[in-house]
Amino acid sequence: MAEEAVLGFLEHNDEIVDSGEFAVEKGINHEEIVNVVKSLNGFGFVVAQDIKRERWQLTTEGKTYAASGSPEYQLLMAIPPEGISRVELQKKLGDSVFKIGCQQATKNKWVEMGKTQVSRKVARVDDNVKALLIKINDGEALNQEDIDALKRRKLISPQIWKGYSVKKGPNYAPKRRKPATDLTRENLQSGEWKELLFKEYNFLAKGFPVEGGYLHPLLKARILFVIFDIL
Repeated sequence: MAEEAVLGFLEHNDEIVDSGEFAVEKGINHEEIVNVVKSLNGFGFVVAQDIKRERWQLTTEGKTYAASGSPEYQLLMAIPPEGISRVELQKKLGDSVFKIGCQQATKNKWVEMGKTQVSRKVARVDDNVKALLIKINDGEALNQEDIDALKRRKLISPQIWKGYSVKKGPNYAPKRRKPATDLTRENLQSGEWKELLFKEYNFLAKGFPVEGGYLHPLLKARILFVIFDIL
C-alpha cells in the first residue's frame, strides 16, 4: 500500500516534499513510508533526500502533568478558601506534588506559605503549564521562552525527527516489477521475454574461495603401509 501510494503520487507530481506530511495525508504509518522510500531509492526508482527536524516530546513527568495538571495548580486547587495546614495539604497531595507545587506556586505568588498554614493569594488561575504541554504533545509550535521554561523543569526533551523528500529516479516506473532471474522456455515461446525486466548480473564478481580436498581413505591406508615398510 505504501509503495503504491509513493509511486502513484509521483506519476502525476514532481515531488513528495515531506514524507511525514505525506504519510498523514495518505493515512499510512510514517515508518512504512520510510522503509518503502529506502527500498525504492536503492533500486533507482526514486531519489530521496534526508530531512531532519528537532521536535519536542514530553518526559514521563511532563506526561503526568499534561494529564493531571501541574503541581502548582493541583496545590492551589487543594487549598480551601479558609486555608489549610501544611501537614494536611501534604497528605492530600503527596510529597512530590506538595514539594514542587509549593516552590512553583510561591514563585508565581499564588499562595502564602506560613509556618503551619497555607492560604491562597489568588482565587483562580489558568494552568498554563498543562496547556503548553498539551500543545507540545499535539505537535504545535511554541515560542522560545515557553520552550526554555519547560526545559528548565525537565518536562520536555528534544527528539530528532527524520524523513525524506522524494523525486523520481532514473529507473522510475508507476509500478515496480520483480526482475526475472532466468530466461525460461515458456518466456521464449510466449514472447514474454520481450517485456521482462531481467536482474542485473555482476560478471566480475569473484566466487567463494575453493578449499583444499581430502585424501581418499585408501590413499591414507597406502601411506600407512609405506611407513610400516620403512620401519
